[in-house]
Amino acid sequence: MKRLSAAASLAVLALILAACGTSGGSDDSSGDGAAGTSGFTPPDLKQLDTLGAGEGKLSVLAWPGYAEDGSNDPKVDWVSSFEKETGCQVTVKTFGTSDEAVSLMKTGQYDVVSASGDASLRLIAGGQVEPVNTDLIPNYADVYPFLKDRPWNSVKGQMYGVPHGYGANLLMWRTDKVTPAPTSWGVVFDANSPYKGAVTAYDSPIYIADAAMYLMATKPDLGIKNPYALDEKQFTATVDLLKQQKTLVSEYWSDYLKEVQAFTSGNSVVGTTWQVIANVATGEKVPVQVTVPTEGVTGWSDTWMLSATSKNKNCGYLWMNHIVSPSANAAVAEYFGESPANAKACAQTADKNHCTTFHAGDQAYSEKIWYWTTPIEQCLDGRTDVKCTDYSRWTQAWTQIKG
Repeated sequence: MKRLSAAASLAVLALILAACGTSGGSDDSSGDGAAGTSGFTPPDLKQLDTLGAGEGKLSVLAWPGYAEDGSNDPKVDWVSSFEKETGCQVTVKTFGTSDEAVSLMKTGQYDVVSASGDASLRLIAGGQVEPVNTDLIPNYADVYPFLKDRPWNSVKGQMYGVPHGYGANLLMWRTDKVTPAPTSWGVVFDANSPYKGAVTAYDSPIYIADAAMYLMATKPDLGIKNPYALDEKQFTATVDLLKQQKTLVSEYWSDYLKEVQAFTSGNSVVGTTWQVIANVATGEKVPVQVTVPTEGVTGWSDTWMLSATSKNKNCGYLWMNHIVSPSANAAVAEYFGESPANAKACAQTADKNHCTTFHAGDQAYSEKIWYWTTPIEQCLDGRTDVKCTDYSRWTQAWTQIKG
């Protein structure tokens, strides 16, 4: 996934978010990112009251692998069955980063989008997506409760979409080159790491949260309570850590297959990864392992959201119900490499160990994850005596960090 620069759009969206007046929430030390539940007042948009007949078409904006119609692999297709059942003919546009998804949704050309937590709050605040009436989505009842009403997919108890799948940004290492087995992110952040020049990191401004999470555990005097809520002092310390880390990094990855190649060649031996990357590397006989370090992990929880300007809202609701149905949700989760959101999906995966591998339904595991959440000026950890750095600042800093 290649990162698309959209600094101008992000600056505008940051102003929108600031104007929304987030009040923040109560402090919460758990790793699920629950601290600072979104309390701002979003644009006054109404949810659909009743479901009607499908309009006959649907434009889907999705992460690669989320809306497969068999064109990439005839065996991988959960779009065709939807079209046959509903009469809604689907067109799919894929995006490579959350920044790109936000920019594309602003065009008003797409009916639904699969949004990660670093995009969803921006979409809500910007009025690009509307509240969702979950009563019109029967399969919503089977979605794991701990994925509902989260800071990245709801505001004041109102859902703005349907949870789709989730996963963690793990620490991976080559077992033949990294000993002993690491248990801390210090192996990729410590200036004296013995693996200098062979560390890899995720190429996105949201990676700043990974460094903040590490400092939250190792530099308690900074007072970081939420890695997405950084005041000026905390932000400066985090950026300084990432500039230091740059001397250790062999490459920043955004295409997961390139990370597999880097670990295969030995150009990288330790760094941030996804479970699917570890699976692919292991399948190619690369000796790697992954772990949740003592400081915790960041991760993603994706949500299907409905465009506020969509003219095909009935088809949009039908799609959201279909994509989290047990069969479709199982197929997507297995193909993409993540945990499904629907508790009944695990019984339908081809690999019966899939849900065990990806910790599906394991709330205790989920609570170790600080899910991607858009950083805004109003501190998400509940503080009101300071201003926090917003995503536009994160984007500017990330450019400086990478040089």
